[in-house]
Amino acid sequence: MSTTTGQLTAMLNSIPVRPVMGAENTARLLEMLGECSITCEICADACLAEDMVADLGRCITLDLHCAETCDAIAHVIARMSEADTDLLRSGLQHCAEVCRACATECEAHASMMEHCRRCAETCRRCLHACREASGKL
Repeated sequence: MSTTTGQLTAMLNSIPVRPVMGAENTARLLEMLGECSITCEICADACLAEDMVADLGRCITLDLHCAETCDAIAHVIARMSEADTDLLRSGLQHCAEVCRACATECEAHASMMEHCRRCAETCRRCLHACREASGKL
């Protein structure tokens, strides 16, 4: 368990409303969403610095969509007192789809840009984490 996951788990265990997915699973998911969001932000910024930036518009847009979607669903998850499993399931499924689209686009550039390869890998991991979590609700 990473330090971040441990801290989030402790925080989730300290609140009066228990996470529907359990504290440790929720903490791992929040950490994955955060990692994906930051990775996509870094990739978008790196794409802007590439010589072929004009060819990377879709990649940049999807990176930003993915980062914002991961952030948004993480905020929904963090609001335990308003837990709505149907809303959460729908949000996780949407997040998985955005991660899939971003990963697919980044994979198209992965052979030329290491940051796109790494972003695609992270998006795939987040996609699987979101799908797994939505299936447990």
